[in-house]
Amino acid sequence: MRMLHTMLRVGDLDRSIAFYTDVLGMKLLRRKEYPSGRFTLAFLGYGPESEQTVLELTHNWDTSSYELGDAYGHIALGVEDIRSTCAAISGKGGRVVREPGPMKHGSTVIAFVEDPDGYKVELIEMSSRAAA
Repeated sequence: MRMLHTMLRVGDLDRSIAFYTDVLGMKLLRRKEYPSGRFTLAFLGYGPESEQTVLELTHNWDTSSYELGDAYGHIALGVEDIRSTCAAISGKGGRVVREPGPMKHGSTVIAFVEDPDGYKVELIEMSSRAAA
């Protein structure tokens, strides 16, 4: 078994695709509309779905926003240099909501950014993770 994807419902699909591609550097792998169901799916990631876990964005045509549930946590991305990654994200209009620094009760260096729908994306500096 392997994990295939994580799905998020988004209010504005084009805005969300722009965030994940332009700000976080993912590639749009595929997009398909389902007119009879009035929804569109878009799959994004850093590599092919056959090799990596990807992100599925679901846009229900008749819904422009969602309440974020309090059980949902975040998506996590591994990065090499967290400070330059956060600077690049900010420079592209992304919102860093927790600046880089060690996690509470540990030494792994993390930061958080927020996507256009308010979902949190954790950045984890891979070199600090190996040392923790």
